[in-house]
Amino acid sequence: MPNSFGRYAYNGHYMKLHFASLLLCVLPITAYSAPQIPQQSAVPGGTIEVNVRLVNVLTSVEDRTGAPYGGLQKEDFRLTEDGEVQKVAVFEKQSELPLSIVMAMDTSMSTRKDLPLEVASARRFTRAILRPVDAVAVFQFSTFVSQVQGFTSDARSVEQALSHLKTGVATALYDAIYLSAEALEKRKGRKVIVLITDGGDTSSKTNYAEALRAAQIAEAMIFSIIMVPIQADAGRDTGGEHALMQLSEDTGGRYFYASSITQLDEAFRRISDELRTQYLLAYYPNRKVGAEFRRIHLELTPAALERHGRSLKLRYRTGYYNSKIE
Repeated sequence: MPNSFGRYAYNGHYMKLHFASLLLCVLPITAYSAPQIPQQSAVPGGTIEVNVRLVNVLTSVEDRTGAPYGGLQKEDFRLTEDGEVQKVAVFEKQSELPLSIVMAMDTSMSTRKDLPLEVASARRFTRAILRPVDAVAVFQFSTFVSQVQGFTSDARSVEQALSHLKTGVATALYDAIYLSAEALEKRKGRKVIVLITDGGDTSSKTNYAEALRAAQIAEAMIFSIIMVPIQADAGRDTGGEHALMQLSEDTGGRYFYASSITQLDEAFRRISDELRTQYLLAYYPNRKVGAEFRRIHLELTPAALERHGRSLKLRYRTGYYNSKIE
């Protein structure tokens, strides 16, 4: 039996979801990054500030054709947090950190016709991406969200789970993002949510802001594959599509449109290529105090642009939640 979440098969987790959403407004958030060094310093008012953790910034760089671009060095990047330049302590040209991927499949009625194609393409992606250190979990979402397969490195288990998806009526897209992020939060290494959906949300209890916050706290990148059978269809939920675009951009992922098996395979191939060619930059924040959410900006230096070309595009998460212990 698949594990079910939200208001989806057992009410305990549904209560947890909404209680957690309520608490987001009043409790400090603890973000998880590795490695961490437990140094603390007292500040006035009885607050203990924990501010020595290494902040990881996974970065994808592409050329004008959209292909991953290699060959950059640490000195080619300029990284700031809330406008203050940060010293890069760790730099890797190709991150070998383990991957934890939640594959979230939209099984609502609006995607029923394309589901067999999506499953076939997702299977090929699984076989291509999985290494022994990586793990994939499978979620399905329609009116309800359920986990069909827990995290595993066994491609056959993932493929079998993809063969047992069940369709429903509505679409709980934001709930799926929230619960996928929750499942990823305490996992180590790189964390990824791959959404295969037509972009609409009709039944979530979680809203856009809560879904984005959950993904940012989990430090999960969202890759959206938006299924659009008819490009000019007047019934398309373009608002939902734009929301997915922004979610992907803010978390350092990207989005794709697909209306055929060829485009599906190409989207999965590009996700796979990108995850294998990411740069990792990490830094210890200079400041000991500051806003709960800290904004990250990463750019190439003028010298790097002169050497490598001005058409290079960077994608990375736009910020993280600061850790505080009261």
